[in-house]
Amino acid sequence: MNKYELALVVSAKIEDDARAAVVDKAKDYITRAGGTVTEVEEWGKKKLAYEIRHMSEGFYYFIQFDAASQVPAEVEQDVRIMDNVLRFLCVKKDEA
Repeated sequence: MNKYELALVVSAKIEDDARAAVVDKAKDYITRAGGTVTEVEEWGKKKLAYEIRHMSEGFYYFIQFDAASQVPAEVEQDVRIMDNVLRFLCVKKDEA
């Protein structure tokens, strides 16, 4: 099992419960692909470096999870089609 981190930038124009649903759906994608979510960090609303879909702010979430090497590709495939996710990035964390 490797350690990974999924970074999500979620639209700031949706309600709090809808944002929570987006994060829960991403966590569900991870568990369905065979991963185990270990931690979820919420950084809150931040200004974006450039506008994305006419929005200048977004909510940042970082989801740490343990999974086999094929899981991040499956998760990215699912997250890519989510409506309220402006940007995402899945990276392997160092074992240090």
